[in-house]
Amino acid sequence: MVPLALAGAAAAQAVAERRADGRSVRVQTRMRDVTLLAGALRDLGAAVTDGAGTVVASWDGSTATFSRGADGIWAAHVAGVDERAAIDLVTAVDGAYGRRVQHAVLERLRAQAPAAGLRLQSESVTADAGVRLVFEVERA
Repeated sequence: MVPLALAGAAAAQAVAERRADGRSVRVQTRMRDVTLLAGALRDLGAAVTDGAGTVVASWDGSTATFSRGADGIWAAHVAGVDERAAIDLVTAVDGAYGRRVQHAVLERLRAQAPAAGLRLQSESVTADAGVRLVFEVERA
């Protein structure tokens, strides 16, 4: 599994652009799954509403409206903060999203292992928040 320390790399390198009205900043993300995105936003204490193609997250003093592009990736339009704070906010969301992805993948591996003839022998969390699973092949 990819360590969570790398999860924010895409967001940290995101291209941010200030809208012409000067009141919001648009930040590209790497996120695709709306359920994981909404969960990540809630993990960060946002009030979340979602509708037709958008997810709106509100915190004290700022609002992020996520809209899906033609490529299926969500972009954030952040109002109430400057460009640096917008990138920091999306980086935090990206990290929470990465933790949710990691959790979903781990649950799927645990659930599908028995059907593949595998038994989970051990599980450990590394210093960089990676998870190491050791499976044993069950003998028929």
